Amino acid sequence: MPLAIQLVTGPAGSGKSTYAHILQQHCLSLGPRHRRRIHIANLDPAAESFRYEVSFDIRDLISVDDVMDELKLGPNGALVYCMEYLLENMDWLQENLEEFDDDEYLIIDCPGQIELYTHIPVMNKIIDQLRLWGYGDNMVSVFIVDATFVTDVSKFISGSLLALSAMIAMQLPHVNVLSKCDLVEEASMERVLEMESALQLWDVLGDNGRNDSPAAMFGSRDLTVEQSGVVEKAAERERKWNRLTEAICSLLDDFSMVGFIPLNINDEDNISHVLATVDHAIQYGEDLEVRGADYDDDVGEMAE
Repeated sequence: MPLAIQLVTGPAGSGKSTYAHILQQHCLSLGPRHRRRIHIANLDPAAESFRYEVSFDIRDLISVDDVMDELKLGPNGALVYCMEYLLENMDWLQENLEEFDDDEYLIIDCPGQIELYTHIPVMNKIIDQLRLWGYGDNMVSVFIVDATFVTDVSKFISGSLLALSAMIAMQLPHVNVLSKCDLVEEASMERVLEMESALQLWDVLGDNGRNDSPAAMFGSRDLTVEQSGVVEKAAERERKWNRLTEAICSLLDDFSMVGFIPLNINDEDNISHVLATVDHAIQYGEDLEVRGADYDDDVGEMAE
């Protein structure tokens, strides 16, 4: 089996680097029969630091700080320039990928700017090149969403749309992961995840159930003609937004393409479940040879 690749994407600050680090440490902690070595590469030229052991780093090729200093670009413009520079120097990426043996496992920590996946075809071109190099059947996209979104229904629906957009753009086997579940009240998260549909989620927990609508705020208070007009316009605007949100929820429900797996970094069983789900997306491990004692000893030394 060729090199297996996870492309870890998601908004900035969602926990992509932490996800990669936790999987790497988790696999080193397993028993000899299940232990595996996970390599991690950084493909974010704006990264500052990370806890995982890095196999190769795009900042050795180009970095956002250098581009900002030399070309006087802003952070976003510098990031786009860096990724386009990578496209022009894909031999650098190919040489690094060829350092890995077959049956090995690589997590690529990608940039957090969502525009790179939805508006600018940079990541699509990188993925297309990886397919040409023979990695197409062994790549999976993992989209990370911050679980604190669960506490706000509007943000959760927005995160679902981002996940759907990335999935459509990248055209890879896709797994959505809710990170930082250890920071969210478990009952609140389960209440959202157990909802049967996005539309039901909006009806039960969304703005429809709030009491801060324009009419509710003013109640039966005596209003001038001008004030009544303002309230009526605000109420109409709210009704339009509610109809739009309901249409979006219906879209998510009709295709049933967005689901999330919660990740609690303090729960080893949960980490194993997340990893197994991602592995299943590309059938990783089904044709692997049994590891010998030399491999087990070698990995054991890495864990010490």
